[in-house]
Amino acid sequence: MQFEPGDRRRVLPRHLRPTPAPEVFSFAIRPVEAADLPHIREIYDHFVRNSVVTLDAHTRGIPHWRDKFTLLNRLRLPFLVAVSPGGAVLGFALAQPWAGGNAYRYTVEDSIYLGPGAGGKGLGTALLQALIDACEQLGIREMVAVISDSQADASVRLHARLGFEEAGRTGRVAHRFGRDIGTLYMKRRLRPAKGRRLFGSAR
Repeated sequence: MQFEPGDRRRVLPRHLRPTPAPEVFSFAIRPVEAADLPHIREIYDHFVRNSVVTLDAHTRGIPHWRDKFTLLNRLRLPFLVAVSPGGAVLGFALAQPWAGGNAYRYTVEDSIYLGPGAGGKGLGTALLQALIDACEQLGIREMVAVISDSQADASVRLHARLGFEEAGRTGRVAHRFGRDIGTLYMKRRLRPAKGRRLFGSAR
């Protein structure tokens, strides 16, 4: 059928229109590489400048992230990044020692940060689950999250969804952007794989 200039094309009723294919949010999770560090810094510094999700008051340069990358590799602790099919860094997650004392060697603290526009699409859940799986393979028994008690509801929901439970609170221990901020501690017991060496142990 041909339409002459000025003709109005016929529009199908809404219930007869084809359903558009849902948008697919694709990503892959892999260990961090040195080339990812500038992108990780950008994501982290965004939260430092614009939120209290992190209680770090200063942005961190590449040397800081290079040192952390080296340390976690030496300890064989997971440092993961989520990337788009085109290679863009969408977010990152890491597990670091909970405290310096040797008695804490079976416990780690997790950190997860997503880039702008990457939230609400299942990426945080996938990153945290991948981090948990990697830690269990290393023989780690406990994972702790230290979360700001202000403007971090999404992080609280994420950890609760994956089995973390509240372990305590501290009030007014930090001060950022002109107000006092407390912290919420959440903890999950892991299921370490049997027969695995503990992270940081001699090979």
